[in-house]
Amino acid sequence: MILFLNCLLVVLVVVIHYEVLHQISILMPKLRSAHRFRIIFCVAAALFAHAVEVWLYALAYYVLHIKQTWGQLTGGFDGSLSDSVYFSITTYTTLGFGDIAPTGPMRYIVGMEALIGLVLIAWTASFLYYEIQRQWQHEDEP
Repeated sequence: MILFLNCLLVVLVVVIHYEVLHQISILMPKLRSAHRFRIIFCVAAALFAHAVEVWLYALAYYVLHIKQTWGQLTGGFDGSLSDSVYFSITTYTTLGFGDIAPTGPMRYIVGMEALIGLVLIAWTASFLYYEIQRQWQHEDEP
């Protein structure tokens, strides 16, 4: 079951990320505003995708903690949704303060969130670099 949930979360966040970046790439050339506003829009949309992905993992942690059959979050974790979101943010960004620790099979989901967060953040960085380069090239054209 934990393997299925792990795979489901990975597929969901990758699809969400792909779709958001794909829609950004379609919208960027159509936006008729100053370059800086197009880039700000691009960054905001990418951050929105990351936030949705963090919340998906947070909801999984929240439910798994309540069920207690696939592990728990221990330490400075009070079982609240806000603590689940906090833990998910620190895991997704690989910041990992260490004040909350997973136990049991839940550790596999936590490990995969750190890996997928690293990949998606790098994907976003390369996408933003590409979009900025593309916008600057179009502005330099006569």
